[in-house]
Amino acid sequence: MNTSDIVLYQTDWCGYCQRVRQALDGLDLQYKVVNVPDEHSRRTELATIFGATGVPSMTDGDVKIADDDDAIIEYLKKTYGSRSR
Repeated sequence: MNTSDIVLYQTDWCGYCQRVRQALDGLDLQYKVVNVPDEHSRRTELATIFGATGVPSMTDGDVKIADDDDAIIEYLKKTYGSRSR
């Protein structure tokens, strides 16, 4: 597995989050998962980090992508897609 500083903020029931997990696994990346509360009003950590409460959201070092599975997957492919396994 390739080491990274990726943290994925997600819920288990979210299909968009599943897409991001599949992309991360397909790129053989290590990442931390933070399961957030189902209720948006309780997602204070997300609001602090991203200014939004939607999932999936991701950090990778200084990079922050909020509530956009397509943008996260595009970033992952562009950043990590050419690494050898």
